[in-house]
Amino acid sequence: MRAVAYDEYGRLDVLTTRELPDPKVGPGELLVEVRTAGVNPVDWKLMSGGLDAMMEATFPIVPGWDVAGVVRATGPDTPEFEVGDEILAYARKDWVHGGTFAELVTVPVRAAARKPTDLPWNVAGALPLTGLTALRTLRALRVGEGDTLLIHGAAGGVGRIAVQLARLLGATVIGTASTTNHDRLLGLGATPVTYGEGLADRVRELAPDGVSAVADFVGGNLDDTLAVLADGGRHASVADPSVEQHGGHWIWVRPDAAELQWLADLAGHGELTVDIAGTYELDQVAEAFARSQEGHVAGKLVIVVSEDS
Repeated sequence: MRAVAYDEYGRLDVLTTRELPDPKVGPGELLVEVRTAGVNPVDWKLMSGGLDAMMEATFPIVPGWDVAGVVRATGPDTPEFEVGDEILAYARKDWVHGGTFAELVTVPVRAAARKPTDLPWNVAGALPLTGLTALRTLRALRVGEGDTLLIHGAAGGVGRIAVQLARLLGATVIGTASTTNHDRLLGLGATPVTYGEGLADRVRELAPDGVSAVADFVGGNLDDTLAVLADGGRHASVADPSVEQHGGHWIWVRPDAAELQWLADLAGHGELTVDIAGTYELDQVAEAFARSQEGHVAGKLVIVVSEDS
């Protein structure tokens, strides 16, 4: 199979497109013919060795954890799926090795959801990690009717999904963003505020009694979070583990087929939108990583592996 891989940690120049053996399909796994695979910052952070202290790795490493594709083969004891089924998955495994920027990838059944017929391949490949991160954060915060939720980084890939989900769950949402993204947040049902110096004062003007929950998707906002949180409020961050020292939750997303199916069905019915900021071919992964590293990408970047997508 054709795949993008690297043989050592490093910068973009360690990435090469090459031929690798087709993956073996073990018990409880699906062999998936990849149509699309979403790009996430964690992909190039792994490539740089930034998570080596946390996760075991076996070289060569094929990056990528998001995938949408078609089941080509099933391993033993996989009654949930058949050859030809269209799926999407957050295909993170217990160690870093065989990822989704390839023509074929194995996916644990526990991570796979069925792709709704009306869900475009690009969106299916972009949804899993960001969608599950947003949803897991909101679940940890117990967001629901009557809550006022502040989202740090509301215009980012995870933030935009979190805004929509929080609104569906009945919360009032205040979202931080640059002024260029304020109209976008208004369109999603959030009240935008500009991030930076004076943020706590601006939030207090909108919520004089404080907010009941805060979701941080960018990091570096703990002081502002604590300043605007109402008594008994809840807070969580995907970027700042120090929140645990202040009663918050540090979120690390995990594969969850049932939750992903719920998200996919919402997107398939048009109740959840995922913005696609750009698409790249398999041999352009380095270019996609470079764009992701620039930050402030307005939506998700997607690797299109198959022309059928």
